[in-house]
Amino acid sequence: MIVAKMKALAENAYFQNFVTVAILAAGVVVGLETYPSIAEAYHTPLWWANNIILGIFIVEVIVKMVAEGKTFWRYFYDPWNVFDFIIVALCLMPFGGGFVAVLRLLRVLRVLKLVTALPKLQILVGALLKSIPSMVYVSMLLGLLFYLYAVTATFFFSANDPIHFETLQLSMLSLFRTVTLEDWTDLMYINMYGCENYGYDGNEELCTASEGHPVMAAAFFVSFVLSGTMIILNLFIGVIMNGMEEAQAEAEELAKSQRTERPSLAQEMAGVASQLADLQRTLAALQVRAELEADAAKEAERLAQAK
Repeated sequence: MIVAKMKALAENAYFQNFVTVAILAAGVVVGLETYPSIAEAYHTPLWWANNIILGIFIVEVIVKMVAEGKTFWRYFYDPWNVFDFIIVALCLMPFGGGFVAVLRLLRVLRVLKLVTALPKLQILVGALLKSIPSMVYVSMLLGLLFYLYAVTATFFFSANDPIHFETLQLSMLSLFRTVTLEDWTDLMYINMYGCENYGYDGNEELCTASEGHPVMAAAFFVSFVLSGTMIILNLFIGVIMNGMEEAQAEAEELAKSQRTERPSLAQEMAGVASQLADLQRTLAALQVRAELEADAAKEAERLAQAK
């Protein structure tokens, strides 16, 4: 009886919405704690709010575990439940003193429970997780492109533009700026016209070997933007979209299987009615058998008396 009630409570929409509100409240509280004046003035209310919210999360975990009955470990079969449990367990650890910052970080992590509370967010996170293997290969391709272009830029532009291309690591950092399209044209113009003509105002002492490469610099940066930004970075989007479609399909398949496995109320009532009919037929057969046995006993007794 308790298991059935807990299962019904865990699946109740009002209970789920209540937990969602608690998660949002946790985000608001941890945001207020970033203001020292508010944290100091309302220390006690914020302390109570944190503990009440944590208590709600603990109740949620207990309800879902009890809903599994004697096989409570099935609660951990769901990765999202494991995620919730870890966050609650970490928040219950007795951090203090120098670990206050860790406790605050854990309070921030409680906001991530919103992912488990909203199915649409679960699909998004699932899509990102499914995209990781493919994104690794895309990242390797992008890293190879960065390395080749960084080596080339260091060879040709380090003398003219030491601020951005003096070393390999500086070149890769400057190329990251280029691929994000953050003032990448300034880098191109410096190497097209030479540092003494563009971009080194206030840093003239660093411009010791000004040399412009009008055609080469333009071709270098335009080709890198086209290949790095327009093509490879769009591959990331394509991989994520593919993962999104797969996660959406799996979610729909899971929902369909759950609808198929879980009978409707009408089906349950029909099943109960069928069981009652079977019991009635069995009871009628037993009554007939009892009457026949009673008649046989009476006949045997009559014959014994006649003898």
